[in-house]
Amino acid sequence: MNSVIRTKKIYLLLFLIVGAALRAEAIDVRSRDPYYSAVVIDADSGAILWEDHAAAEAYPASMIKLMNLFVILDDVKAGKLCLDEPVEITRAAERIGSRQVWLRVGEIFPLEELIYATMVHSANDAATALAIHASGNKTDHAARMMAKARELGLQHTAFHNVHGLPPGRGQKADVTSALDMALLARALLKAHPETLKYSSISSRNFREPKPVRLTSSNKLLGRVEGCDGLKTGYFYAGGFSITATAERAGRRVIAVVMGCKSSKTRDQWAEKLLERGFTTIPSTR
Repeated sequence: MNSVIRTKKIYLLLFLIVGAALRAEAIDVRSRDPYYSAVVIDADSGAILWEDHAAAEAYPASMIKLMNLFVILDDVKAGKLCLDEPVEITRAAERIGSRQVWLRVGEIFPLEELIYATMVHSANDAATALAIHASGNKTDHAARMMAKARELGLQHTAFHNVHGLPPGRGQKADVTSALDMALLARALLKAHPETLKYSSISSRNFREPKPVRLTSSNKLLGRVEGCDGLKTGYFYAGGFSITATAERAGRRVIAVVMGCKSSKTRDQWAEKLLERGFTTIPSTR
């Protein structure tokens, strides 16, 4: 029975992926070998430690979920939301495909469980459920995300959705730069250091009694000393990207690599940049 269910889920996932591809807006490819753009910064001062085309506009894909989380945690901090409050899944959240945790209409989860699903597994349905719960609908939540981007002074960023999937017909592509993503990550960690509680997890169960296993695409966790986040992103036109951070001896650096042709190259360069950051950052302040 379990094998039958798994097979049905695989076919449904393929159907959703193919359907999304057919509906997708044609956008130019912004990936190259070894990467499209990259930067590493000092998380404390925001100083650029090394960069290569860091202001070039690229596609963030699922890294956009960092801004979704920022808005959610702002609401929690302001007392508008609680981590343990129930979130009921809507039809709009259920319909979001690609990487997901198979949410269904009428299911109810604590808000924090949906944060775990969003940050660990990069679940698009969970990210959508959070957005709808916090802001009433996806459009208004995306507008709040853009307002936050303006507040942070992100000059090369335009977010139009809450999950980072490729744009559908008639939709605009989400764009940002490696530097903007690094500055976003820095601001997020300063405002909400609890972000690392979610981004540092490699795997975790979601939903009981028949759990979905959440698995992180950030393969630097447990491999690179001090790495505890933050988020990967991928779709074809944007290539493989990552916003990575690590802390050693009280010093933290943030590296962003965007638009790689493979996840292996992305991870190799992210690791190189984290190491470069720690060798470049001043040892005393």
